[in-house]
Amino acid sequence: MSQELAAVAEAGAAAVVAAMATEVWQSTRAGLLRLFHRGDEERRAALAAQLDNNAALVEAAAAPDEVRRAVLAYWSGELTALLRADSSRRQAVAQLSAEVAAALPKERGAGVFQQTNTAHDLGTVLAVQQGDLHASRRAASAPSPGTGRPSGR
Repeated sequence: MSQELAAVAEAGAAAVVAAMATEVWQSTRAGLLRLFHRGDEERRAALAAQLDNNAALVEAAAAPDEVRRAVLAYWSGELTALLRADSSRRQAVAQLSAEVAAALPKERGAGVFQQTNTAHDLGTVLAVQQGDLHASRRAASAPSPGTGRPSGR
């Protein structure tokens, strides 16, 4: 999948979760379900139930933005799969994102994030957006006394 389609999917997911528990939720929900109109009805019903459950979690949460961040990955995955199966829906996803962003108050708008990470000279980049990253590195074995070589096998 191209980086452009991945960015469109991410922006669409950000718009959907930003709209949860707001005055534009019902129109956003309907717009998202229209994107999945070519799928089977059982799958569409499951997506509708997931949307409703996620929106209810956001509405009931003491910290709604934390719940939004938690469900963002799910909706990004769904939209990525949709665009992977049918890239012609790219414009519809982008349009939904733009409509939601325009309808939400500016402080609640769906943010579109861009990140560029570059590693040079055997460097390593560990990066994440809207989530957590837990990384650890196993320590190298110490050299054996007198050999100058690691003691591990």
